[in-house]
Amino acid sequence: MTHNRDALIAAAKSAKAKAYAPYSNFHVGAALGFADGAVVTGANTENASYGLTLCAETNAIAKAMSDGRRGGLEAVAVVGGMHGEPGPTVTPCGRCRQVLNELAQLGDTDPVIWCDGEDGVLELKLSALLPHAFGPANLG
Repeated sequence: MTHNRDALIAAAKSAKAKAYAPYSNFHVGAALGFADGAVVTGANTENASYGLTLCAETNAIAKAMSDGRRGGLEAVAVVGGMHGEPGPTVTPCGRCRQVLNELAQLGDTDPVIWCDGEDGVLELKLSALLPHAFGPANLG
């Protein structure tokens, strides 16, 4: 693996500072680490029409995919909490787990997920967060 846990968590914290969360004030940052050493970040983006809110992980995946990345996902860091404060250890929501799985399956990887919070760093594999996942391999 080419990514240092602390460096990827720091990138997620930096992304968290850029979140747009005027309604919940709950800011989330995500950082995706790729096999070539690249890091792509995202922050949650709320919307007055709450259902249109986008999670940090989804924003990061969309950035990566729109830049042409189709695999190579090795690691993900997620950090959440009230603006300017450390927060609880949060894991990706169900939608984000599925979106992460899509990119991981394209590169046949099972990335490590580091979730940092005031309770410490929780480390798991994506397959543990989303067992028996449905993805591109199921379609053909």
